[in-house]
Amino acid sequence: MHVLYMSSQNIFERIIAREIPAIIEYEDDEVIAIKDIAPKAPIHILIIPKKNIPSIADATLEDQNILGKLLMVAQKIGKEKNLEGYKLLFNVGEKGGQVIPHVHLHLLGGGKIDF
Repeated sequence: MHVLYMSSQNIFERIIAREIPAIIEYEDDEVIAIKDIAPKAPIHILIIPKKNIPSIADATLEDQNILGKLLMVAQKIGKEKNLEGYKLLFNVGEKGGQVIPHVHLHLLGGGKIDF
């Protein structure tokens, strides 16, 4: 798997800037949550900080509040969608399956998730 570079901005920065359309599930000043275009579950939402942190491996203590907020947004979406259970996943680095160089939390639900 190779990291995708489309321009000087990654795809998430371009979605945040409204250069690329997306189905937005949640948004505030710090976070945007969008439907994944290649879902791995009936509900697959990407929760993305608007600040570009390339990877969890690059996060600093300054990022702890925004990273915690991603989890709270996942909880909010899970409640709004009446999910009985869901999986939260960060891919870290290319060998960990990260494709876009911008931290994002996967929320997967809507059925039994077996991976």
